[in-house]
Amino acid sequence: MPSDGTFLAFDTSAAHCAAALLSGGRITVARLETMQRGQAERLMPLLHEVLADGGVDWADLTAIGVGVGPGNFTGIRIAVSAARGLALGLGIPAVGVNGCQARGWLAPNSVVAIPAPRDQVYLCNATDSCAVPRLMPRAEAEAITGRPLDPQSSPERLAEAIAWITAANWQTTIAPPAPLYARAADAAPSSDVPPVLLD
Repeated sequence: MPSDGTFLAFDTSAAHCAAALLSGGRITVARLETMQRGQAERLMPLLHEVLADGGVDWADLTAIGVGVGPGNFTGIRIAVSAARGLALGLGIPAVGVNGCQARGWLAPNSVVAIPAPRDQVYLCNATDSCAVPRLMPRAEAEAITGRPLDPQSSPERLAEAIAWITAANWQTTIAPPAPLYARAADAAPSSDVPPVLLD
């Protein structure tokens, strides 16, 4: 798998803040910190620490990889916004990697399940980067796959997988990363009538 260059990858799509540095064809630093909230405050300091531990600077990066979901709406927005801002500021590509691809890389399997609220899962085809995950009850997904499912929201090597996939795709990626939302938001817009604006 192509890996020339230095790639910083991160993900905050679930109850974690994960980051990894791929340099010289190997993962030199990888971190996974579990947390229910606080990813927005923790992400940038974590990335600074990963770069420092890897002995590289922001200017040394070839590309950035980011997990785009599915998962927690706020967490996805945090990571994708950070990746797009860093890529713009550094003048390097940012590659969006969906959770299906990353988990498929960790445990090669054409069908991947990602946990969702209320005993549901996102079921997806890990070999098709354009496939949209399907949200369904876990029991239904197990009937489809024919096996029990025990999906992890924060796999140990998730950021590493994102880094490797980024290294393989950064030269052919054109569009900036965008959130992958596979379900509607839990919060709905207010149904109140807005006030009349006076001139």
